Amino acid sequence: MNILVVEDERNLADAIVHILKDEDFNAEAVYDGPSGLAAAQSGLYDAVVLDIMLPGIDGIEVVRALRHSGNSVPVLMLTAKTSTADMVSGLDAGADDYMTKPFETPELIARLRALTRRQGDVVIDEVDFADLKLDLMTHDLSCGGRKVHLSGKEFSVMQMLMSSNARVISKQDLLSRVWGTTGGASENSVEAYVSFLRKKVAHIHSKVQITTLRMLGYRLEYFGQDDC
Repeated sequence: MNILVVEDERNLADAIVHILKDEDFNAEAVYDGPSGLAAAQSGLYDAVVLDIMLPGIDGIEVVRALRHSGNSVPVLMLTAKTSTADMVSGLDAGADDYMTKPFETPELIARLRALTRRQGDVVIDEVDFADLKLDLMTHDLSCGGRKVHLSGKEFSVMQMLMSSNARVISKQDLLSRVWGTTGGASENSVEAYVSFLRKKVAHIHSKVQITTLRMLGYRLEYFGQDDC
């Protein structure tokens, strides 16, 4: 399970990452609001621990932007503020839960596990990007009336790309999320599956392209009108 920690106090952020790794989570930290928003929108994380007081964009604006874009990743707000108004503001913006600092490690772990279990109760049928629709139940990729079935790894790669809101996804991110850290796959595996997906996207006459950004990774780009 992948957890994103967004906290500007670096010592605390790194301590939380260490705690989560000890509990068998995969965890990474970023230290400001814009970086937190970009990472949370990448589709790489199963939950976000998000501080309210952040440089650049505060946590409330981060979670509000996530929900406005349709991103439903579970968010646990973490802050030193204790007033009811602050709690209400965070929850009204779209946060799923709220904790105040200092906190007890067992409570943090329990709340994160509860949030990720609760996410399993939310049924999302499909992911959209421009003229493409990806059915999360059948693994069919469609454009208008045309559709093609994706294999398991094709589906996982395409879901990450379509959920990233046109942001770049690196080969390493794809490898770790789709194949796992012990999967024995290489970047050549990513390139092969991206090639498969390009052919299938073209086969259904989509005007979306999987673009390679040298030394960075891949992202989706749309060229045209919605006239499949």
